[in-house]
Amino acid sequence: MRNPNGYGSVYKLSGRRRKPWVARKTINWDFDVNTGKCSPVYEFIGYYKTQKEANIALANYNENPFDLVNNTLTFSEVYDRWSNEYFEKISESGINGYKLSYKLCEKLYNMKFIEIRLGHLQKVVDESGKNRPTLKKLKTLFNLMYDYAVIHDIVTTSAREKVRYLDISKTGNPNAYNRTRFSDNEIKTLWSSKDSDIYCSVVLMLIYTGARIGELLNLKKSDVNIKEKWFYVEASKTDAGIRYVPIADKILPFFEYWMSRDCKYLICTEDNKKMSYDKFYGVHWKKIMENLKLNHTPHDARHTCISLLTEKKVDARHIKQIVGHKGRDLTEKVYTQISIDVMLEAINKI
Repeated sequence: MRNPNGYGSVYKLSGRRRKPWVARKTINWDFDVNTGKCSPVYEFIGYYKTQKEANIALANYNENPFDLVNNTLTFSEVYDRWSNEYFEKISESGINGYKLSYKLCEKLYNMKFIEIRLGHLQKVVDESGKNRPTLKKLKTLFNLMYDYAVIHDIVTTSAREKVRYLDISKTGNPNAYNRTRFSDNEIKTLWSSKDSDIYCSVVLMLIYTGARIGELLNLKKSDVNIKEKWFYVEASKTDAGIRYVPIADKILPFFEYWMSRDCKYLICTEDNKKMSYDKFYGVHWKKIMENLKLNHTPHDARHTCISLLTEKKVDARHIKQIVGHKGRDLTEKVYTQISIDVMLEAINKI
């Protein structure tokens, strides 16, 4: 049933979002002198997981209107507004990184954004127990949220500067285990289990390509060339990550199998849908690690590939080209692209 005039409205945003349902209220009308038409000016009450929650919020607002100005917004509300815009521009792996960073900020969720001080942000960092790479992502999240807050007049430009002084240097997770490669026996275990769980093949594909998990899950079949034994990573977390990756002979059958599935992406779910990182890691990776009594993260597979290539004395430049590492000096940054044949010869050594 249509809402009465002036009541407000609820609608759903496109794409995959944590809170896709929006409740909004018309607060004014904008007259266009060129067309002679009026268009509504909206104020957003909030973002919600379900249509029911959004309708309840709209009803509550109409029963007891509250202040919708920016100085009442909480950290979570600013995150919702920022992420609903920003997540449309980045890859799924990038989205997952920011979602994980947001989970570290639970103590800030209900704080008014304008009342958050450097000490509050620093406490999140100090109590996170995370290492520097994770905290760099967290600091990036803060930077982006404060950029959004400045643009939308939630905080002043000077308030945004506090993130500059956030110290992420004295950190570390005492409960974390070091990045370790899969041992030779563990790799043999994976090979012996490949027929009992098809997703073991994905673990082996990560080990023998050095690809990041996000790169493999976002890989489209159109970027895979089975005949010439390579695939193309068109989006990566670094410029160096955009590259051609050789497919080793021993894992070529896995690529052929996944290419036969009815999905435009190489790796898919049981029902041939795009595989998300959350589903792959939370369901398949953890199950494989538990069943085979292994203790590794997806990044360990990448580390294993680099270690195996190094042990086979493959040229460091070739390794960086295969796995998409940045060059450490000017010479490495400008070296000529290595041919796929050379990379295939290198990857087939492991």
